[in-house]
Amino acid sequence: MSTAYTGTGSEAAALLEQSRISGARLSSALYDILKSRLLEGRYGAGEKIVVEAIRQEFGVSKQPIMDALRRLSSDKLVHIVPQVGCEVVAYSEREVEDFYTLFGGFEGTIAAVAADRRTEAQLLELDLISSRVDALAESTDPVVRAHGYRVHNREFHAAIHTMAHSRIMAETSQRMWDLSDFLINTTGITNPLSSALPDRQHDHREITEALRNRDAAGARMAMERHIVGTIAVIRNESSASAVS
Repeated sequence: MSTAYTGTGSEAAALLEQSRISGARLSSALYDILKSRLLEGRYGAGEKIVVEAIRQEFGVSKQPIMDALRRLSSDKLVHIVPQVGCEVVAYSEREVEDFYTLFGGFEGTIAAVAADRRTEAQLLELDLISSRVDALAESTDPVVRAHGYRVHNREFHAAIHTMAHSRIMAETSQRMWDLSDFLINTTGITNPLSSALPDRQHDHREITEALRNRDAAGARMAMERHIVGTIAVIRNESSASAVS
């Protein structure tokens, strides 16, 4: 769903070098790299982003970095304080809950539309993605489970957006999914959602069944419950992390 670059280290440096060769804007390449790091939780909520460190890492001037950070500020992922610096946005618990309540209603609407418009070929694609999550559930490595679920979960929901045949819905939802990944991965939880994978996949099956039956009301309800249920997962994993 997201087109943000996911490489790090030497791969990120190679991307920047390629952007120079192709004449692409460095700020766009830096935006993709920094956004990916934010969505993957490589920066914590409230953490300072040191422009000089980024400048030295990639051997670029300050201007393209600031351009990238301004775009990330528009995405509500970082906060720039003039003459002070830049830090990762920290959302309150209430703000997170408000977001998932809103997000759930929006995704539920998309699922209802998808139930009416989906094709058989698109259902087969959804089943294929779901099988990847099933395979992932067999892994005992929490790092693999957490990262893999983030990737395949977005594939699953992107497939449903395709079923809706609505560019406006899909593009709006992509921005919300970016914020969702950001919120989940900046909670301080180690390997978020890895422990909840079976329950999340159970939700996916309910959503898929409603889509298969062209049950718009059922798809809406199952999707909204799934998205809003993220709040409880975050709470549970946060509590478990605090105890351990």
